[in-house]
Amino acid sequence: MSSATPTVPAGPDRAAPRTRKPLTVLQGLRARGEPMLWLCGGALAFALCMVAGLLLLVLVEGTGTFWPVRATQYRLADGRVLLGEITRTEEFAPSIEAVQALPEDLRIRVADTLAASEGVARRDLVRTGNFEITNEHFHWIPSFLASEVTEPEWALVLERQAWGRFYGVPRAFLVDGKETASTPAEAWQRFLQEHGSARDRFHEAHELRIHGIGALSEREEAARLEARKAELQHGTGAPEHAAAITALEQVQQGCRAERDRIEARLREIETANQSLQLSLTTADGVRTDLRIDEVVRAYPANQLGFLDALGIYLDRWREFLVDEPRESNSEGGVYPAIFGTVLMTLLMSIAVVPFGVLAALYLREYAKAGLAISAVRIAVNNLAGVPSIVFGVFGLGFFCYIVGGSIDSIFYAERLPNPTFGKGALLWASLTLALLTLPVVIVATEEALAAVPRSMREGSYACGASKWQTIRRIVLPRAMPGIMTGAILAMARGAGEVAPLMLVGAVKLAPELPLDGNAPYLHPSRSFMHLGFHVYDLGFQSQNSEAAKPMVFTTTLLLIGIITMLNVFAIWLRSRLRRRFHGPQF
Repeated sequence: MSSATPTVPAGPDRAAPRTRKPLTVLQGLRARGEPMLWLCGGALAFALCMVAGLLLLVLVEGTGTFWPVRATQYRLADGRVLLGEITRTEEFAPSIEAVQALPEDLRIRVADTLAASEGVARRDLVRTGNFEITNEHFHWIPSFLASEVTEPEWALVLERQAWGRFYGVPRAFLVDGKETASTPAEAWQRFLQEHGSARDRFHEAHELRIHGIGALSEREEAARLEARKAELQHGTGAPEHAAAITALEQVQQGCRAERDRIEARLREIETANQSLQLSLTTADGVRTDLRIDEVVRAYPANQLGFLDALGIYLDRWREFLVDEPRESNSEGGVYPAIFGTVLMTLLMSIAVVPFGVLAALYLREYAKAGLAISAVRIAVNNLAGVPSIVFGVFGLGFFCYIVGGSIDSIFYAERLPNPTFGKGALLWASLTLALLTLPVVIVATEEALAAVPRSMREGSYACGASKWQTIRRIVLPRAMPGIMTGAILAMARGAGEVAPLMLVGAVKLAPELPLDGNAPYLHPSRSFMHLGFHVYDLGFQSQNSEAAKPMVFTTTLLLIGIITMLNVFAIWLRSRLRRRFHGPQF
């Protein structure tokens, strides 16, 4: 018994059934939208891979900067001997002119070597230091020019306050010009015994110059400005002016005695430190005597164990995070730049968030739709696309010259022609970046306000609350997570901007911090250092670009870390606000 369905014959009034063609695989995928799904997913994966690759590059290069490497000595075919640290190795194709310039026997050997390797040779970039002797920090050494490569046991690496690193072998230790140790081991041991106390005296002298003599100079300058102010307000010879002159003379007399005492102590320190020197011999036989108080760190590079290398690595990180920069910012620490970056970002956030939230509140809750409001929204969106350097030019012209110049002429006339606020400063940099990030906060806040259900507003009105009470007690608390999102985006963009800061306050070196223990504690008129500007200065303005290249990656890694920590704190605060104000909607 067949269960097949009977076929109905086609009649004149019955149309033949349409036969559906089977879909191909591509048509099936297109019908379900899977090509677009794969396209979007692939674009996201590609973007994440690029970001992860960039972060991985910065992480690897930045974390490996401070690890000490072994010292290598090259004896070249032309008789020169170089000692230093290998920083990079690469392959290159020597030019015909360079090969032809070699001696005949060496030229033949090099030609045969290049022929066997298809014209490619290897070369090392060696940090040889000793700049005061060679006028060079680095040397490229092709492998075919090195007749002998060794690692001397007593090769010392000395990091100094100035002139960069020094490489040599200890010859003797000198006390008042007399040799007290005549072997490398004895000289090194004597150096270790004396170096700590010499560095303590060096730091004491530095503190006396900065906080001792510097404070006296500031006190005298303040008294002089008071006398100048009395002269401008009351005229020359007035009783107030005469009293200010008398006070100035008393301050100068007191400072003179204190300065004599400090300078006597400085002479004692200079005498003690000048008598202690380490005598070294460079790889090419030049004798050099170095004062040990000017040596920041020294170590025998080829005698280090893992723990010794780890100690040097951690000490370099400590120096990088808490000390001031030295050697044209290519060595030392970046503490002033860290401090300036964090303080500027916080001041920028304090300035931009209230104004951005108030502007968004007016546009979303109070303003009526019309041509003017549409024009304002268009202007805000266009403002987000203006190049950042334009904001820097505006900040320089408006904040520094107009606003700052007016403040100087009204409140600081006695300081003119030296400007107080009429120049680049922390305050103007923060306000300039606040303008730069204002559209981000406005747009994010408007979206957060629009996301609050209308039923909540109506329920508040039904209970008798006014419009402002509804906004303050109902709308703003529930929109706060979105507002914090705008603040996070503003901080992330503002902290990494460099172009405006070059015009409105960031400088190459600013040892005086904008926030210190001297009244009024916060000094918004001071210039400051910034990590982003520090990266630019290292990468493009340093006289020793090869020495600064590792520091570029390390400083970039630090800047990314600081921005990440600020954002993590803001995200944590946003999460707490979201949990606090999360509730059922009605």
